[in-house]
Amino acid sequence: MSDTQVAAFPELNAEQMDRLRGYGISEKVRGGEVLVSTGQLVYDFLVLDTASAEIVREADDDQAEAVVAQVPPRRFLGELNLITGQAVYLTTRATADGEIIRIDPANFRRLMAEDTALSDLILRTFLQRRHELQTGEGALSVRILGSGQSRESLALRTWAVRSRIAHTWIDIDSESGRTLAQSLDISPGQLPIVATHTGLISNATTALLAQAMNLTYAPSAPASTESIVDIVVVGAGPAGLAAAVYGASEGLRTMVFEAVAVGGQASASSRIENYLGFESGISGTELTGRAMVQAQKFGARIASPCIVESVHPIDGTFEVSLSDHTTVRARTVVVATGARFRTLNLPRWHELEGRGIFYAATEAEARLCEGGPVAVVGGANSAGQAALFLANHGCPVALVVRSNDLYGGMSAYLAHRIEADSRIQVRLESEVTALTGDRNLAGIAVTDHRTNHVDALDCSALFCFIGADPASSWLDGIQLDAEGFILTDSALLARENSAGWNPVDRVPLPFETSEPGIFAIGDVRAGSMKRVAAAVGDGASCVRSIHQYLGLTS
Repeated sequence: MSDTQVAAFPELNAEQMDRLRGYGISEKVRGGEVLVSTGQLVYDFLVLDTASAEIVREADDDQAEAVVAQVPPRRFLGELNLITGQAVYLTTRATADGEIIRIDPANFRRLMAEDTALSDLILRTFLQRRHELQTGEGALSVRILGSGQSRESLALRTWAVRSRIAHTWIDIDSESGRTLAQSLDISPGQLPIVATHTGLISNATTALLAQAMNLTYAPSAPASTESIVDIVVVGAGPAGLAAAVYGASEGLRTMVFEAVAVGGQASASSRIENYLGFESGISGTELTGRAMVQAQKFGARIASPCIVESVHPIDGTFEVSLSDHTTVRARTVVVATGARFRTLNLPRWHELEGRGIFYAATEAEARLCEGGPVAVVGGANSAGQAALFLANHGCPVALVVRSNDLYGGMSAYLAHRIEADSRIQVRLESEVTALTGDRNLAGIAVTDHRTNHVDALDCSALFCFIGADPASSWLDGIQLDAEGFILTDSALLARENSAGWNPVDRVPLPFETSEPGIFAIGDVRAGSMKRVAAAVGDGASCVRSIHQYLGLTS
């Protein structure tokens, strides 16, 4: 086996095999027997004792069957979907008679909670396998075919990346794209289209793809005491994910709903260099992707895209209503909806979103630019990080800043790097005042307010980082400040005559809103620092207040 195959299928020693037997049952299998099927939603954790197996991508209308891996005895099977609940990508079948150890989902969860050494080995291996899937034959199990300049296609790609879906992107304007469209008899009106193990999804949306991947929410049982969760977290940015990690790891039944894609605004950051413990920096997508898996490892359920429309108290709990009219009952609710990106008030702005106007600078957007000239609007860290990231991808960058000082809203280390980078032209006291282009963005007008001179710039993409507004308008009866941010704990008591706090014979707990049992964390909370580390701190600290609240109401 190659080094990567060894990492993806580590050989277990006798002691590890004995510990695994304690969680499952031994079972004989025969060569050719299917152990796990493509599309399966629930399956057991399987350990090959004396049996061997092969993992295959099944044939479909335009692809022959392909063997992804041959697995000898004393290895375990399974992949990250054992933790995330995602539908199975590939089929596994025995290649020789022998014995396996079968561990059902409940005992697998117990194994992951009780045996730290095995849990670490399994999770590390699952992550390696997902990486192998994304870079090998397995990625062809989910193919997204669309236009590189389509906002719908970009939304699908963004969701797939943030959800760690192994997939292949194929541009309809490429030779392989045209070949695939012809072989599957696809017309332009069907794009974007997703080819999965269940068939073709025409005019695909993130919701349809999530449904095919089993990553949306479906109630498992009628409402009952047992089906009420301890925490519903609304929003899966750093704050919401931290609340999920700490809540689930402390034994609280935790459900997370994310309206768009896991990661929130943090995922728009190409590199976060001042987050504690990552001395070389880490991309927002990678940081929040790890947090998502970590939360799921402890048993949190994450559903995306799922839009929460309202929360109402009922019989000592809360009824959380989703946009599809599904409801969930929870003992507490954590609002971590963050903020929505601000836009420039320019003609055709919304028309060109996803067709040259973006709110994130990641690998996906950088590939669309292909080294062409771009503009970044904003003067905070997110704008500076985007400018450097795009310059490093070969793009000449115009950084458009309204203030007269680059250091006013940006960390000094970033400002220094930008000033030293010849590929980045900084335009202070300037703003974008017009957009040009037919179907896609082709150019912008930049007005220098010191001279009133207007420059017309070629521009293949414009990246907007001018802040955000709190996503709190969906809440009813919750006290907000003048800008729409949610008031919590001491901020409620500071209001005249404590009018913001519903009296329950106690003061509000840290992060508690005007509705006892509903908490707010991260960027949506009034007074928050608007930093990833602060948001994570909010999420972790909030769980202590939840324990206190549950103790008071039990």
